[in-house]
Amino acid sequence: MEQHQGIHTVERTYRCDVCNRTFRDKYNLKSHLRVHTGERPYSCDVCNKTFKYHQNLKVHQCVHTGERPHRCEVCNKTFSRGNNLKSHLYIHTGEHPYRCDVCNKTFSRGDNLKLHLHVHSGERPYRCDVCNKTFSRGDNLKSHLHVHSGEHPYRCDVCNKTYSARNNLNSHLRVHIGERPYSYDVCNKTFSCRKNLKSHLRVHTGERPYCCDVCNKTFSFRSTLKSHLRVHTGERPYRCEVCNKTFSQVNNMKRHLRVHTGERPYSCEVCNKTFSETRRLRLHKLLHTGERPYRCDVCSKTFRYQCVLKRHLSCCNDQS
Repeated sequence: MEQHQGIHTVERTYRCDVCNRTFRDKYNLKSHLRVHTGERPYSCDVCNKTFKYHQNLKVHQCVHTGERPHRCEVCNKTFSRGNNLKSHLYIHTGEHPYRCDVCNKTFSRGDNLKLHLHVHSGERPYRCDVCNKTFSRGDNLKSHLHVHSGEHPYRCDVCNKTYSARNNLNSHLRVHIGERPYSYDVCNKTFSCRKNLKSHLRVHTGERPYCCDVCNKTFSFRSTLKSHLRVHTGERPYRCEVCNKTFSQVNNMKRHLRVHTGERPYSCEVCNKTFSETRRLRLHKLLHTGERPYRCDVCSKTFRYQCVLKRHLSCCNDQS
């Protein structure tokens, strides 16, 4: 006890000439000076990575040895670093000791709070050297770089589909397990990822934030705008492997393929007649319902099909 109390009573006589911080002994001052000089005298024998302090090197070497000496007594999960174990324990205790002074949101880890503060400051310290896009988090920049490299390092174990970002893979995995944790209270529709829910909300709000630079037509979804632009460019990137016919929309190509396969997946519930397209099934159902939704504005005659109304209009207008 007396020996420990000496730590608090020892005079801090060694002062840093750069920042005036004081230390109890010459060794601690010498270690501290590396903060200012950038000196990294400790090198890993395996990968040559260098460190300012011997303790940091010792922790790093666990990466190569696989050693994880710090064990959680609750769930037996192991860690290579003591502070990682300390942060992990908050999962079990529910403790969130780090609080944001701006919005009072709390965090279990100090580094997560530090990242969160960028939301309020607007700071985006991580910059892509290729396109100069900036990010508030280093891991977001790392994922973004895969856009330029074309790398897709995250693979689904079920269907082998690959992704450039881990969170995209995590969202995709819900497709296989059927998990849809995001729902909208108005229509009770559920979604596997938050982004899809956010997009769906535009169905209810009528928001159309994506605008065509050519004709100023607006769209609720970026993908719909992208498809629309092919009307102006004439691009037809989807090709039928059977007859080489090209299409501007992938859904149009899928419908076309049924010409070759003979597939007719849409069936009438009344007479069991099948169709290759929902549009044709919908028109067919008018035979059973007797509905005639198309009306001539000149003579008020009604028609089952729009094409018949158009033919009628040409005659009706001539007679009038």
